[in-house]
Amino acid sequence: MTVDRQRAADIARELIAEHLGDGWSFAFDTAKRRAGACHYTKHSITVSRYFTEQATQEEFTQVVLHEIAHALAGADAGHGPEWAVTARALGYSGARTLETPFAREKAAWLGSCPGGHDHYRYRRPTRPLSCSLCSKRFDKRFLIEWTFVPHSARKTR
Repeated sequence: MTVDRQRAADIARELIAEHLGDGWSFAFDTAKRRAGACHYTKHSITVSRYFTEQATQEEFTQVVLHEIAHALAGADAGHGPEWAVTARALGYSGARTLETPFAREKAAWLGSCPGGHDHYRYRRPTRPLSCSLCSKRFDKRFLIEWTFVPHSARKTR
């Protein structure tokens, strides 16, 4: 069962107040390829509204804890050991929340490779791309063929 948006905002604000104090804020953003972000200079944590629409309460909580760990560990920590220790101490499970893009229905460009893999882009690709699932390096044999999907024809894929 997905988390209600108001409940999600309450959860995020409670966790931020508990771990970061009053100097940090929370907001939803419109990201389509990542669930959350820590904005160090603005002292703000944001979570994608598209992710939230599809997330369970536990998945949403884990994303917020992930971003709080970034805030506590600092911008230079990345996903390194210091960040990992901090995240675990907060109760972050480390489980991968996003296996596939969560806003596919928003993607205007649908791509397919010769190997049959689907790819999604929200903006028109500006250069040739090859399938990273078929080859780790650019390979012309695995060029992705892009098709524009009009807004009226988009649906959950």
